[in-house]
Amino acid sequence: MTTEIILVFSILLITIILFAFEVFSVDKIAMLVIATLALTGLVQPEEAISGFSNPATITVLSLMIIALALEDNGVIATLARFLKNLHILPLFLLLPVFMLITGGISAFINTTAVVIVFIKIISELAKRFNLPKAKLLLPISFAGILGGSCTLMGTSTNLIVNAIAKDLGAERFSFFEFSFFGFIFLILGIIVITIGSRWLPSDSKESLQEAYELDDYVTTVTITEESKLLDKNIEDTFLYSNPEISILKLRRGKQTINAPGRYISLKEGDRLVLMCDLKNLTELKNAEGLSIHKDEEDKGDNEHTDREKDKETSKISKEWTFVELLILPGSVLIGKTLKQLRKQTFNSALPIAIKKRRNIRNTKERLIRKNIEQITLKPGDRLLVEIPKNEMSILYDLENVAVLKEHKTKPTVDIRKRNISFLILLLVIGLAASGVLPILISAITGVCLMLLTRCLNLNDVYHRINWQVIFLLAGMIPLGIAMNNTGADKWLSDQLLTVLSGQSNLIVIGLIFLITMLMSSAISNNATAIIMTPIAIAVGVGLDLSLKPFILSVLFGANFSFFTPMGYQTNTLIYGMGIYKFKHFIIIGGILSIILWIFGTFMLSSLL
Repeated sequence: MTTEIILVFSILLITIILFAFEVFSVDKIAMLVIATLALTGLVQPEEAISGFSNPATITVLSLMIIALALEDNGVIATLARFLKNLHILPLFLLLPVFMLITGGISAFINTTAVVIVFIKIISELAKRFNLPKAKLLLPISFAGILGGSCTLMGTSTNLIVNAIAKDLGAERFSFFEFSFFGFIFLILGIIVITIGSRWLPSDSKESLQEAYELDDYVTTVTITEESKLLDKNIEDTFLYSNPEISILKLRRGKQTINAPGRYISLKEGDRLVLMCDLKNLTELKNAEGLSIHKDEEDKGDNEHTDREKDKETSKISKEWTFVELLILPGSVLIGKTLKQLRKQTFNSALPIAIKKRRNIRNTKERLIRKNIEQITLKPGDRLLVEIPKNEMSILYDLENVAVLKEHKTKPTVDIRKRNISFLILLLVIGLAASGVLPILISAITGVCLMLLTRCLNLNDVYHRINWQVIFLLAGMIPLGIAMNNTGADKWLSDQLLTVLSGQSNLIVIGLIFLITMLMSSAISNNATAIIMTPIAIAVGVGLDLSLKPFILSVLFGANFSFFTPMGYQTNTLIYGMGIYKFKHFIIIGGILSIILWIFGTFMLSSLL
């Protein structure tokens, strides 16, 4: 093993750790990888940035843009609209039908976009017809992943694997080449999840208040001159005696006290960073002399002050309510802090608090060390806003934000644009499936047609595209190049060949499949595909066997990350809603993964 190979593996290991523990966002990690590879000389400068011009990256970007147009123009919602008529079916029939439809649509439209729409539809059905939402959301996420594995354009992972395989001399996959295997996996998944749904949570009838008693919000409360808490020690206040309220931090001027002691006396202008549920948050809001609507630095902000006065005046004639918003990928709110959000224009809606998506790093201790102003929104987080009940419809104007408290008012859809968008989708699929145009050119053509027919506003696209995925691809592709340049992939495949020498084809394919699945559970499925595809091809070449089953084992293995919520974006969103626990992914997703691995191993090894 050479020094360069050791260096590549060191960078790879650190990258995996950063991904797994979410130390940084994926786009930041990707940029760090690019810089590190270039600075260490493992890739040439042109190779370091080659991921941005890679056909797979541009194809993924184009398909994302098309998916946004399809969602905006109501195509996805229309395709799924008749689902609302299925509420009369018993759950054991309703669930597989939902999964089959989700999987079918996801085979041709971006999986994340499809699942986001289904989240909204299922939430509405759960409220109107008392359907068990918790029994449906995780299954439709899994079905979307399985459906996306049925065609070349189903997921970005498929496109990445195909592009890398082609660059390494393997034969390019056609549009429907692996659809038979994908369909078998989808049917297996539907059967397994339908049976396993009995172990999913059954209580989906909780109110907004009940939901927040399970998770706490983090917000800032300012002590005003009218407060009854002035000059009192913390231990003598209801903030200390109430076990449902945790005081994380006290900020007095430029001084910050983490986990303040009970003998500290409260002063006017003190800002307390609190963690509490919605019930206590409401009590804090109504408490005399406490403000959760402004920060100390904003006292001189006339616009903000005027808005507060207007709000107080309007309360005479308006009934205000708390509304929970789920932040989805591509939202313009991503990366914003609570302080920034409060200065942003939401019309009558006022951001109150942030609830972070559950992960290994979101602990109370970490929040104590971090200012509330520095806690930024990420996909899967939830934002609590206060808004007049009669003005709820403005929340639907927020792009890539799901309103989790359901209402009757919904945005209108332009039927002409909806039909044109659907025809453009069919054209893109037809051109790519028939081989008339490569999928890259057909996708770019689809974007151009969306723009020319005004079914898409390019200015909106800039703000709504999930650029993290694009930067992830652009950053990880050079890592694959570095492995090839240094011979790291060859060295690793040689070690695997030594271990697998004399073993049956079944064991060889099974091991590649399993390693890929395990890796995709800890890091991004796209990153896994980039790392594993060259290794699988090298093993196939070394054994002098057909490369197709080796490439497909990586393609399916990277997609099938069911037993943790971190491996696939839709799982992360579902998990972030607070309905499921980690054990639901481990148990149900784990059983599904094992069954798919066994069946997949036998099916793919039969190709050798």
